[in-house]
Amino acid sequence: MSVEALEQGFAQERATAAFARAGVLRRLASDRAAAMAGLVLAVVVFAALFAPWIAPYDPYFTDLTKVMRPPDAEHWFGTDNTGRDVLSRVIFGTRNTLILGLVGVIVGGLIGGIMGILATYYRRLDGWIMRLVDIMLAFPAILIGLAVAAIFGAGLSAVAIALVVATVPAVAREARGAAMGVMGQDFMEAGRAVGVSDGALIWRYLTLNCISTIFVFLTLRFGQIILTGSALGFLGMGAQPPIAELGMMAAQGRDFLFMAPHIATIPSCAIFVIVLAANLLGDAFRDVLDPRLQT
Repeated sequence: MSVEALEQGFAQERATAAFARAGVLRRLASDRAAAMAGLVLAVVVFAALFAPWIAPYDPYFTDLTKVMRPPDAEHWFGTDNTGRDVLSRVIFGTRNTLILGLVGVIVGGLIGGIMGILATYYRRLDGWIMRLVDIMLAFPAILIGLAVAAIFGAGLSAVAIALVVATVPAVAREARGAAMGVMGQDFMEAGRAVGVSDGALIWRYLTLNCISTIFVFLTLRFGQIILTGSALGFLGMGAQPPIAELGMMAAQGRDFLFMAPHIATIPSCAIFVIVLAANLLGDAFRDVLDPRLQT
């Protein structure tokens, strides 16, 4: 078998897979829960992107004459203990929360995916990489956040690092499992037999066949990363006042839970809605993209 024949055969396989997934958007749209979750996330992302133009007030402006006002026509979500508009702070806080989640998913997914695929292809690295992964899995994200905050100081950067470190080992394991299945395919052995370079085999044959599985896993992981980042913010290891972040806002409002419950409950509800929508959409993506669920 020549390299050209191998490339042609692999191209046909990819074309077949693309044809089989051509109805992904249609199938997602037919799932009412997924469609609603996608709409909610789209609205949240739109509000986060255009926060300076959408927020009705300056999220950092304090007005001591309007302290802890309940929701009304002027301030739809009320005001906090310093008179700041809660709706504006939730919009800006959502932006920071989503940024943390995306950094954790993208950077952690990239590093973890590379580790898992390299561990599968280069068997001599498998033991070293997977033992490192096991060590990383032994530390919960909260403990990693404490360690990072102790070294670099509390802040959004500390939480981002903690989320990346917590995401890497789980993605590495998932990528390794997907790559192990691809390594057993005939086209991998044929590629080696005809002298295809390691770089081409790793990227064009191994990685491209694992991307859908890794993507599905990351969509399911995104909600958990958001929740973990908010928990770290709630514990004081994330954004520091006056920066708006949903977890930190919920923590600030707990001292006024009986006097002004909206200060803590509204950011908490925002976290709940984002995580629920992300989980529902991730489940839908898994149903339509995961090769192991295809019949």
